[in-house]
Amino acid sequence: MEIIPEGRHFRLVHESELPEILVTLERYLPESLKFHQTIKTYLNDRIWDFKFYVAKDWPEKPIILHFPGCTLTPYNNIYQAFGIFCPSAQIEHVDLMRTEDVLIDWQKPLYLNFTHIAIMNRLDDFYSKIGLMERLSGDIYVCNKLNTDLELDPLPEDAEMRLLTLDNVQGIHDLYPANEIECVKLFDILVRVLPGLGIFRKDTNELAAWMVHSYYGAMFSMQTRPDYRRMGYGIRLAKALTQLVIERGYTPFVVIRPHNDASRNLYTKLGYVKAYETCRVRMTPDCYEDSTVGTISNTSYAKFPPLPQADDECVVQLRRVKHVPGESQTVDDEGIEDMLAEKCDISNDEARERKTTTDEGIGEDK
Repeated sequence: MEIIPEGRHFRLVHESELPEILVTLERYLPESLKFHQTIKTYLNDRIWDFKFYVAKDWPEKPIILHFPGCTLTPYNNIYQAFGIFCPSAQIEHVDLMRTEDVLIDWQKPLYLNFTHIAIMNRLDDFYSKIGLMERLSGDIYVCNKLNTDLELDPLPEDAEMRLLTLDNVQGIHDLYPANEIECVKLFDILVRVLPGLGIFRKDTNELAAWMVHSYYGAMFSMQTRPDYRRMGYGIRLAKALTQLVIERGYTPFVVIRPHNDASRNLYTKLGYVKAYETCRVRMTPDCYEDSTVGTISNTSYAKFPPLPQADDECVVQLRRVKHVPGESQTVDDEGIEDMLAEKCDISNDEARERKTTTDEGIGEDK
């Protein structure tokens, strides 16, 4: 599609500017970590073709965007999904988004990947007047020093850890809990370019658990098949991949759902500490209605898949709530803890065991 060279308040960044932008973002660590690592991965490994935009008054107004925010967007419109960073100490610059009507069509459904909670709250201040903001919370945990003293029991004799290969790509994507927003081509590139580890059965070569490094620098997609849970595979993969990520010059981080004590305990054992709160958001304008309960007012607009969300009982229903100005709403869906895998989090085994599984035993999150 045609790339927009300039918005009302933002301009397209030339690739030669990105190293200097990285230096600027380092001033705002750890808040800027996800955006910083996204650019770093882009420069080093070129996983995906992102377009970066900075405020026309950058760096005096340190707000930056990237499109797309995920690798599958409606009608391949990269401008319907985006990432955004602005330091919380200068959060007023997020208000530029209110009138940014060149890069962003606020009358279309939009998708933002995990973003600092202060930015989302500021966006909601104005978006609450025109649409519904549905949130999925996640805490960023960062590993500045891996706990190498942590001793783990050896793997069972019938299992081994090794690098993922292209033969594993399609199966991983098919069972990936958010494959509606990330394409199979992405996993193909990730396995080719970035570290990805799996634990395999030696006799059948079955992939029991896996984890890969993502296009935005995080630890991306930890999943374990039900038959192989409670064997310590998760912490082995996390420890090994954390070390590989550090060796490649990145700062490992994960997104952990607030209620997932198992994941938090696992990562803190490895040396991860909480840096800040984020949420992932689907934004739906009031002029657009969910096709399950109403009609689509403009059929040229595609809709992103619903965000999964869990309550403490892990029994949830997808619901469409009429928006109340000034309040964000949450959409709930089944398959809660698989969402933890969806942006680099490890699943809650007990919750997984309560739900129906599909295919080779991996639960869906749709």
